[in-house]
Amino acid sequence: MPRPSQDQDQLLLAAGARLYPALGCAGLSVRRVAEAAGVNPAMVHYHFGSKDGFLRTLLQHHYEDMFSALSLTSQRDSDVMERLAAALLGMARFVREHRPLIGRVWADAQAGEAVAQDFLRANAPRHLGVLMALLQEAQAQGRLPVQPPLTRFAFLMGSVVAPLVLAGGLQAIGAVPSPMQAVLDEQLLSDAALQRRIDWALLGLASGV
Repeated sequence: MPRPSQDQDQLLLAAGARLYPALGCAGLSVRRVAEAAGVNPAMVHYHFGSKDGFLRTLLQHHYEDMFSALSLTSQRDSDVMERLAAALLGMARFVREHRPLIGRVWADAQAGEAVAQDFLRANAPRHLGVLMALLQEAQAQGRLPVQPPLTRFAFLMGSVVAPLVLAGGLQAIGAVPSPMQAVLDEQLLSDAALQRRIDWALLGLASGV
């Protein structure tokens, strides 16, 4: 019996990434994913064991790309503030590119979906730990004043990431007037806008005010 194509798992993951933000854990069926991928539904079980196994792989696949880049950035042999800024930019870009998926994960977790809850429990501490370690290193070098760690982290996320989530929510419900769309993209979502907010946020932290 010929071995199923090794590309089918990637086709299924790509189809799942397109469907999951709209359907969530409850609405994403094995058959629907297989139809979107153009493969036999049995291939979901062949490659992933179960629907839950497929969902876990789907979410982890997206996260690992971001976390690998974040880890490499944090370990560079460069100024700690430059590494911190680069790490924040990488995380912000990930949120910008995957806002629908991230929003669905949060919604599913709040709805009690075990796959989403397990994913957040396993992974949220990982990128939190990288950023907290960079902040502590900057503090130890005298680049940042002594501040409560979680307060400092919340300030950074509120300054850099929260506007992306807000903009995504407004776009999702069609609440952004057409004339404002280009302004929103330029002033909230562009790389230049992200870098500007990061610079401001780090200056604010460094000031200690």
